[in-house]
Amino acid sequence: MTFPAWADCGDCAAIVRRFVAEEGFNGVVLVGRGSHVDYSAGFGVADAATDRALTADTPFESGSISKWIAAIVVMRLVQQGQLALDEPISTYLPDYRRDNGDKLTLRNLMTHASGLPNDMDDAIKRDPATRTLSIDQAEAVRRFASGDLRFEPGTEWDYSHSNWLLVKAIVERTTGRDYASLVDGYIVRPLAMRHSGTFSGPSLAVPGMAHGYRKLTPQAEPLDKPSPNFMMLAGGFYASANDLFTLANGLFSGKVLSPESMRILMTVERPAQHYALGGRTKTLSFGGKEHPVAWEYGSNGGFRMLVWRTIDDGHTVILMNNTSFDHMKIGGLATALMEASYR
Repeated sequence: MTFPAWADCGDCAAIVRRFVAEEGFNGVVLVGRGSHVDYSAGFGVADAATDRALTADTPFESGSISKWIAAIVVMRLVQQGQLALDEPISTYLPDYRRDNGDKLTLRNLMTHASGLPNDMDDAIKRDPATRTLSIDQAEAVRRFASGDLRFEPGTEWDYSHSNWLLVKAIVERTTGRDYASLVDGYIVRPLAMRHSGTFSGPSLAVPGMAHGYRKLTPQAEPLDKPSPNFMMLAGGFYASANDLFTLANGLFSGKVLSPESMRILMTVERPAQHYALGGRTKTLSFGGKEHPVAWEYGSNGGFRMLVWRTIDDGHTVILMNNTSFDHMKIGGLATALMEASYR
């Protein structure tokens, strides 16, 4: 897609400076259009103990944006004929309980319309040490993704992390490859994303990773929540702001998926929640016009991350925070910056 010449977002710097001064925002901001970064800046620290500064190349945990990454990988496998969205998952996991497996599909799982109870989150609430478990995917599915269905698949919506344990099991069994290598091979390396990838366990094992905090003042309080390998699709992707911009531009310019695969990826399946496959597509008004927007938000521990990309004309806003910042205020800043990018 080719975009016409446009004026730089002259208001962006002033909007962000005021927001940082008034709200004490600690994070990274990037605004762009197409392949052009108009404005990017880091504010505050990645590591309070060393005063290491945040930059647009600092990796952050992406939280539930990981689900969108997983959906991109699945659509690549669908495109290659290795998976089908509407095939019963017992086709791919013949050892999974048959009564559920014959009803559930990848589409059900990836749109949170499976009826599978959220046993994963319930287990973590009962015992936070569940996050540090070292078990294989089959055992994780047995423990946390094999419950009785709460409703008939496709009839309701329930945000269940257990869905993504099954998706990981399907992807890895079908391809014979670990999920991390698929993300690297289909997304990270082809797009030359230099500060992105998957992690399991504490994310601080990733070189240069921002630390997560409950708050920074009057004294820094770390807030890190490990993500086990079996939950990698639900929250185990990390990226920098520059890399997320590269991803958005590469994805929507056809470098990762075919036009038909992109159409399926972005088509809303659950209208009340604006939920497509692993992420949301919303219609929002900017610059006096309504735009379809790839609307991605993620959080884990102290991390907050937002990526908005207008699908019709390629305006992008990326916001990243590592101090448990109010997500509503992050949304307000994103709205102001997206509006400013049209002036």
